[in-house]
Amino acid sequence: MLRAVQSLVFWAFLVSSSAALFPVAGAIWLVTLPFDRQKFLLHRFTCFWGSLYTWLNPAWPVSISGREHFDEQVPTVLVANHLSTLDILVLFRLFKHFKWVSKVENFRLPFIGWNMTLNGYVRIERGNCASAVRMFDACEHALTSGSSIMMFPEGTRSSSGQLRSFKPGAFQLALRARRPIIPIALYGTAEALPKRGFVLRGRHPIEVKILEPIPFESFADATVEELSARVRDRIAMALEEGAKSRESARSTP
Repeated sequence: MLRAVQSLVFWAFLVSSSAALFPVAGAIWLVTLPFDRQKFLLHRFTCFWGSLYTWLNPAWPVSISGREHFDEQVPTVLVANHLSTLDILVLFRLFKHFKWVSKVENFRLPFIGWNMTLNGYVRIERGNCASAVRMFDACEHALTSGSSIMMFPEGTRSSSGQLRSFKPGAFQLALRARRPIIPIALYGTAEALPKRGFVLRGRHPIEVKILEPIPFESFADATVEELSARVRDRIAMALEEGAKSRESARSTP
């Protein structure tokens, strides 16, 4: 019962704060429109907005390692495993500049989706070939303009907690745009907020590990399948190492 009440408070705060913060986002968009084509300042505000929900929840302590691997001056294709809706809020804690690629339904959400549109995040309609073409064009334009791209190559959240197979889009993009890839490993979000359900769980530490960049030159001659497997193996290895580390910490007296 207590968790149900806590969950209700959390979701009510998310909705009410989004309604309050969206007009601020709109004002930032309007004021910076003439000089901030990449929406750098608006994205920073959105990082603050998204981070509020983990900052203010003591049950979700977030630790981030490997920030030095993410150079904002180098437009990059960022790929992360996907376990929970919470992944999105947690990745805003990076406070680094990037454009999300997200399903079109998310852009229809009041306040949050409207802010995604203001930020120029990239929408994709699943199963629509024309939408996929537009997505690739928008991503290449963003990379050329100096923005990194953030994608979940699994396509949807894993319901089992296990790493799913990767879809080819992120790797086709990296090869077409000749950009490096940064893999990102997320731990703990599925336990904190599972895929199906809105009731928050107990205290669950969350970890974000930014892995070393993979330079374009190292995969320029690779196929999409080879590149996908290489990146997936890197993330899988990081997840396995993280699981062993957490298990060792729990077993230490």
